[in-house]
Amino acid sequence: MTAGRVVITGGAAGIGLRLAERFAARGDRVAVCDADAAAVAAVAAAHPDWIAAPADVTDEAEMGAFLARVESDWGGADVVCANAGIGGPAGRIEDLDYDGWRACLDVSLNGAFLTCRWAARVMRAQGAGLILLTSSTAGLFGYPLRAPYAAAKWGIVGLTKTLAMELGPDGVRVNGLAPGAVEGPRMERVLAKEAAASGLPVEQVRQQYVKGVSLRSWVSADEVADMALFLASPAAAKISGQILAIDGHTETLVP
Repeated sequence: MTAGRVVITGGAAGIGLRLAERFAARGDRVAVCDADAAAVAAVAAAHPDWIAAPADVTDEAEMGAFLARVESDWGGADVVCANAGIGGPAGRIEDLDYDGWRACLDVSLNGAFLTCRWAARVMRAQGAGLILLTSSTAGLFGYPLRAPYAAAKWGIVGLTKTLAMELGPDGVRVNGLAPGAVEGPRMERVLAKEAAASGLPVEQVRQQYVKGVSLRSWVSADEVADMALFLASPAAAKISGQILAIDGHTETLVP
């Protein structure tokens, strides 16, 4: 399947922005939303041909307005990337704040629900489409000191598998992306939080991540985008219900 209309949540920074740039570079129309209004404004200024709107994926009304605009302008979508997520709090579960737990699941999992609910409706009507959900290697392994994030990303795996079953008979594919540690400012913030929670130096936490991967390296947002573009290509026409790890083969997330 060659995509033409691509919708990306959390698309104004990080992996989401790189996905948007790469899809646009191959000639696709792109629509992004993000809770960071300043980042959305910067994207809109840099890419005036994109649909770019501030929208919190946990807010049903805001998401409804964004997706209604996409549907009005385009009539549907060929690829929908439910990418928005947050790292959530770090610490032992007995020390975690309930609000932090709920916020992490709300953005990463409930936001994906709102996005996929719309995508399922329009793609079922089209008889074609691809939904990509951003999980994580944390959705494949236990993740000490990061229970909210791991729970949310495991939930994404279950949602992916289920939607592939529901939508497959109507010609819609659903797959999950499971990045490992992705280079960039967001991962640096994660390292700082985990270092504070564990009492270890940041560089020691960084090395724990590297040692837990067979290729002894992190990944880039471009490498995640490479997988997304492959899944949106004719070469992946029979790939559905899969969780594709882009991580250098994670052996463990346990220090």
